[in-house]
Amino acid sequence: MIIDLTGKTALVTGSTQGIGLAIAQGLAGSGARVVVNGRNVERVDVAVAELRSAGGDVIGIATDVTTEEGVEHLVRELPAVDILVNNLGIFESVPAREITDAQWRTYFDVNVLSAVRLIRTFLPGMIDQGWGRAIQIASDSAVVTPVEMIHYGVSKTALLAVTRGFAKDAAGTGVTVNSVIAGPTHTAGVEEFVYELVDKSLPWDQAQREFMREHRPQSLIQRMIEPSEIANMVVYLSSTQASATTGGALRVDGGYIDAILP
Repeated sequence: MIIDLTGKTALVTGSTQGIGLAIAQGLAGSGARVVVNGRNVERVDVAVAELRSAGGDVIGIATDVTTEEGVEHLVRELPAVDILVNNLGIFESVPAREITDAQWRTYFDVNVLSAVRLIRTFLPGMIDQGWGRAIQIASDSAVVTPVEMIHYGVSKTALLAVTRGFAKDAAGTGVTVNSVIAGPTHTAGVEEFVYELVDKSLPWDQAQREFMREHRPQSLIQRMIEPSEIANMVVYLSSTQASATTGGALRVDGGYIDAILP
């Protein structure tokens, strides 16, 4: 399958590292003009330079999209996009009964409301032009709530509902709205998380295997997913070939979720 996104502008939030950077790389590699986003100017500049060195048409906008002011700044520089990828998200391990009200609010603001705000901002322009893609990066935790971070799981469950709702709002317009359910993925942040739960003295390969065996035994691939594997699904959903896929929660979870449907 040849995917050509030439002429499309794509915004990927939280794209200075990890899954977001891989998604930006995948979209740029398919011809899209990609906007890298993060809060830190230096990290945005580094990511942009890396992607440009590979031949990508890439710009950077450093702003905090978890705030109304940050989105206003973004829109001043980027009034419209064809492809919106809400990748930004936070996670941490906290015992269930110790999660505070403030932590619950923070997880809703960052993992849910930031996506809602950006969809609400860019969806009208997509509808007006009769084409667009809004893609949310969810998690297996949306379906299999992890006891060590239920606030994170609940926020990702809400993101699936947000996606389904806005897909209905965009019905019949040529705009699709989907979620990608990412399974346990190998990123720097996840390495830190893994080492919170297993022996810190173990080398990464061994630590990864122990984590999967003890905490994610349902995985059918029995390894961490690489960010590029998540990006492959996002690039497909961004394409014209995915025109009949909307309102969905598509799994790139390594078979972790033990269900036929999400």
